Amino acid sequence: MSDESPVTPNPWSQWRSATPARLALGRAGSGMPTDETLRFGWAHAMARDAIHAALDVDALAAALAAQRWEVAHARSRAEDRTEYLRRPDLGRQLHEDDATRLLAGRRYGCDVCVVIGDGLSSLAVARHAVPLLAALRSQLPADTRFAPVVIATQARVALADEIGELFGAALSVMLIGERPGLSSPDSLGIYLTHAPKRGRHDAERNCISNVRPEGLPYDAAAFKLAWLMRESLRRGLTGVDLKDESDLVALR
Repeated sequence: MSDESPVTPNPWSQWRSATPARLALGRAGSGMPTDETLRFGWAHAMARDAIHAALDVDALAAALAAQRWEVAHARSRAEDRTEYLRRPDLGRQLHEDDATRLLAGRRYGCDVCVVIGDGLSSLAVARHAVPLLAALRSQLPADTRFAPVVIATQARVALADEIGELFGAALSVMLIGERPGLSSPDSLGIYLTHAPKRGRHDAERNCISNVRPEGLPYDAAAFKLAWLMRESLRRGLTGVDLKDESDLVALR
């Protein structure tokens, strides 16, 4: 029996050390090697699971409380995951009961309202939200006034606008699970909106994406986020008018 592999190697295979992208997979006859086919199926299943898996709200709340964050809870108007995926508009609107409850506990004059939304990957939130907030705290002035951290389910990015408005926050920070990719089912996104209120649009936000150890590490993400938060509160704006120049600070 011949020891020769049936897989024809790809001359670009060394590129694979620089990227998780699916390139230089080789071939077996006219198709992909079996191991690569199996890896693709596994990655696709991970992405699907990340979208449909429910966030363990109690575990997340306990981890935040252990870091001495005050925690509140909220839901969007999407009643379940199926409706959330079919009706993105409902994921941007706060459930009426929760709006009434949050309004009753409103704190006027807080600087920042952090909202943690499950988004399209509860896996990203479960893995990365708590360590990111731990890294962020030391980067901000000690007198920063926070509203309770709101854990929001069936949430889209714009849900933080309404929650931040209810708390009277100067700035909302939404940590949310991003749409899973085939190499990144647990990517966390961050969205900042100055003077949050219903009707804000995406051009009025700043975004930091791919927060995870294999992408933008916690300390680097926290540094970038803290810089944007400080500048947003100082200048009174976010979005296209606020350019991320945190890298220039790091180079000094």
